[in-house]
Amino acid sequence: MLITKFENIKKINNGYIVSTDSADIMLIFLTDDIVRIRVSFNKEFKESSYALVTTAWKDELDQLFQNERQHIKALDIPYAEDQFQLEFKTKNIKLVLNKNPLYFTIYDTQGTLLYNDIHERAFEKDFLGRLFHYNEIDLDNDHFYGFGERTGKLDKLYDRMRNAAKDAIGHNPEKGGPLYKHIPFYIKLNDRSKKACGMFYNDSYESTFDMGKERSGYWHPYSYYETTNKDIDWFFLNGPSIKNVINNYTFLTGKQAMPPKQSLGFSATAMYYTELENDDDKEIYDVINTYAKEKINIDNFWIGSGYSSGEEDDLRYTFNWNRIKFPDPTAFFKKMNEMGINVVPNIKPGILKNHPYMKEFKKNDAFVKTPDKQRDYIGRWWGGAGKFIDFTNPSGRKIWGELLKKTILERGTSSIWNDNCEYDGIEDRTACCSNEGKGGIIAELKPIQANMMAYTAKKAINEVYPNRRPYIINRAGYSGIQRYAQTWAGDNLTSWKTLKYDIQTILGMGLSGVANNGADIGGFTGGAPEGELLLRWIQNGIFQPRFAINSANTDNTVTQPFMYEEYNDYIRQAYHLRYLMLPYLYSLMYQAHITGQPIMRPLFYDFQDDVKCYDDPYDTFMFGPAILVANVVDKGAKTRKLYLPQGAKWYDMNNNLQEYQGGQVIEIPVDLSSIPMFLRDNAIFTTSKDVMHITTDTMKHLDILIGDQDDAQFTFYDDDGLSNDFEKGIYRLTTISVSGNEQKIINFKSKGSFESTIKSLTLRVINKQKGAFWVSVDGKKIKRYLVKSQWEKAEEGWYYNLSDRTILINTAVPKKDNFDIIVSTEEFDLIGMNKD
Repeated sequence: MLITKFENIKKINNGYIVSTDSADIMLIFLTDDIVRIRVSFNKEFKESSYALVTTAWKDELDQLFQNERQHIKALDIPYAEDQFQLEFKTKNIKLVLNKNPLYFTIYDTQGTLLYNDIHERAFEKDFLGRLFHYNEIDLDNDHFYGFGERTGKLDKLYDRMRNAAKDAIGHNPEKGGPLYKHIPFYIKLNDRSKKACGMFYNDSYESTFDMGKERSGYWHPYSYYETTNKDIDWFFLNGPSIKNVINNYTFLTGKQAMPPKQSLGFSATAMYYTELENDDDKEIYDVINTYAKEKINIDNFWIGSGYSSGEEDDLRYTFNWNRIKFPDPTAFFKKMNEMGINVVPNIKPGILKNHPYMKEFKKNDAFVKTPDKQRDYIGRWWGGAGKFIDFTNPSGRKIWGELLKKTILERGTSSIWNDNCEYDGIEDRTACCSNEGKGGIIAELKPIQANMMAYTAKKAINEVYPNRRPYIINRAGYSGIQRYAQTWAGDNLTSWKTLKYDIQTILGMGLSGVANNGADIGGFTGGAPEGELLLRWIQNGIFQPRFAINSANTDNTVTQPFMYEEYNDYIRQAYHLRYLMLPYLYSLMYQAHITGQPIMRPLFYDFQDDVKCYDDPYDTFMFGPAILVANVVDKGAKTRKLYLPQGAKWYDMNNNLQEYQGGQVIEIPVDLSSIPMFLRDNAIFTTSKDVMHITTDTMKHLDILIGDQDDAQFTFYDDDGLSNDFEKGIYRLTTISVSGNEQKIINFKSKGSFESTIKSLTLRVINKQKGAFWVSVDGKKIKRYLVKSQWEKAEEGWYYNLSDRTILINTAVPKKDNFDIIVSTEEFDLIGMNKD
């Protein structure tokens, strides 16, 4: 059944209903950049979304998400009609509904074609009830990114991808899929127009994206979306920048949760730590002490599910504590907290028949049901057949939250690790779920379960610790998971190829609204990583928001950073660099929380005008807006090729800030210590040597590296790192801006009531041409030093460093919210012979 022609249009409260020969189409303009086009062949428009936090209509789940969801008033957009089409114009786009055949076309205000349906085949319902949405693509110029968690290259042109979350242990990093997440969203970027737009399908049913893999000579090249849902609920998101597309997508589905600062420190774990026969707690204490002895940073310890194993059968029972392995769980949490280590316990939603809390679960009717709703559904699970908590059931969430508080949270942690939450063991897709009492099937609610498991953890943590930021980690998730949790790429395979392609997976998740993510460093399954591979993986992992090693090695080993003594010096250097960069990373995380922007991002995110960035063959990425990273990802590499984007100069941070012009491929020498990093010319990069352990160290000094451009800005963010007080304005947000040339004005403008702990600053200002004439801080000229060692000892003063040609400035922080540091490089006459 195809929609072929337009019949009529009717105005409704927040948009229009378009009647066609086969279906009704709801058309709503949420903003000048966001259009909802919902196609219903049964002509019903039930509103019940777990994903959306911004709507312009009433929804059955408004009460459930009353603290998250905002209602806006849809735009009232008139239309012009003629014999062939209806035309709608917002401030930023023009949408054309072509009548016969019926299809949609979208342009920007400059007349650039952004989107075009296949003309005679835009929307289809086939004989099996599957729905299809077809759109034209340009095989020579279109690129497609996002799609949630994917393997292989970042650009998905010619790929076919299924949205059906799996427990994908040991997946092929180049060609595997689907993985653990279900995020039906992507970005299209065209290298002729250099403009981007986004497509979000508000659809939790299993579905497929085909991005030009299928080809028919009867049609213009096309991509399509296929779903088993009852309708197609599609949101078009205008750019033209990728940044704006992601901001619009996270406007709909939620911004990244602001994590506690400690979560950005290193996290250690391995399944084997909780698989010992007894006294696993003592083994973990010894491991933490080994990190201290080796001078390798650590702030978090994730305990695998072995802690919950039955003492007689060794099977996993979430909320149970094995008292042989952990004789006193409360004392364990207390001691770990005293050591400054945050404990993150693993929990799983599958329940085996001998579970010690089975009566409580049954009493609360907590499980997914069989299709006839008469019995609890039993499916595949760890250790045998299991039942599954229904997190769309209020009573299921209630008992889960109560047990979570009683057995874990109240013992001394506000962190939870939600594992194995793909619900992959439920094979019958007609198994029944509560769906908030309305009834539903797992075919629709499978990926929703993971989000609502995180929702339940957040609620429980807030009840036990009302003013503490939750730290929740999810393996699975649907659109919107970012507003609750950090995620990771599941049980990856130990291999060089995984190291390379995990970078693309992380970048794709960042482009899909999930900024706080990462992958298991060193690989989760397979044999232990060889020493060089582990080193290179750690050198990449320091840039991942989730910085963690986790393993279940198949050769009876445990992956630990200090396992190869010959590499330990290099590994320590990498860990110390991660902690050095925490002020910058924490500021980026705040920006992700406010705007949805990714932290690790592809080159084209910041350099959309450079088409050579659209398909980067060199496995590089931007770490925020300031740093290009080109990790070594090939075994035995002696050199590293990379492309430097056009539109900027670049400074080699490992070679005295050697300058390179953008728009070229360069090749640099590398050795085992190499972490190639290049500073962008308008960068402001904040670091500190003060914090090597997040809970015990205080940042008192800030180092700032500033590029040589006369127009730069960065927002440095800080708060207490733990509480929700930042939501009340108790934070410190300092806009550092640079302007001027021969007199470079570096302005610091702060707001927020958090009392900063930073007492002093060191600035490194790049100026390759010459040193300064004078430097002033808050209107007062400071002393120049001609000997670097004297400057280093001085609390205030400046020095021109010829090795890297930077102007070095030491100063105390003026006690005011707005002050300038001025660097003058004006011409001056040393001997009094002024030029005429």
